[in-house]
Amino acid sequence: MRLLLIRHGQTPSNVKHLLDTAVPGPALTPLGEEQAAALPAALAAEDIGALYASTLVRTQLTAAPLAAHRGLQVQVRDGIRELAAGDLEMRGDHQAVETYLTTAFAWSAGDTERRMPGGESGVEALKRFDTVVAEAAATPAHTVAMVSHGAVIRMWAAARAENIDVEFASTHELRNTGIVILSGAPDSGWRVASWAGLPLGPGDRAPQASGPAGEAVDVTDD
Repeated sequence: MRLLLIRHGQTPSNVKHLLDTAVPGPALTPLGEEQAAALPAALAAEDIGALYASTLVRTQLTAAPLAAHRGLQVQVRDGIRELAAGDLEMRGDHQAVETYLTTAFAWSAGDTERRMPGGESGVEALKRFDTVVAEAAATPAHTVAMVSHGAVIRMWAAARAENIDVEFASTHELRNTGIVILSGAPDSGWRVASWAGLPLGPGDRAPQASGPAGEAVDVTDD
């Protein structure tokens, strides 16, 4: 299966650099709406057979233009929502962001029993995302798009893809409507084919060159 993990468009909380992870969350900014409107053209070459979004409003608004263009129904699933910030919710200070990211990437590295302060554990976060991916893999669709969130996409990809590691995911940010493309299956494993436009060949390990730079907090406040 070809799996397209798409970060949602810009929100007011992105602009303010806040850890905003609660449901339903904010809508898109005017720029975020433009980013969402550009997705159909950006994904014109992809034969998308199923489209998912999280339970947060911003992902559904981002998915809407693509759904309308392709005649697809957006399947809303809680499992691909953002990593719950818990006690860090709506904070934007350096300490909160560092704690959030350190915890998320510790999960990718295997420390899944660690818990976000006042929030979920890595076991819980990975299980819910895995469940939606497994559901999608069981459909006839050869290519599936999921509109999700920056931190959970990076955390899950680093944990599940064999050709990238925590160092790569933690240093390669994902701008609004950035796309991580993977190929594989839940049983046989996953490989990242492209990270926000940076191709990773079949035999490549994660390159050491810096990835697309974005506002640091934007990848954690989804």
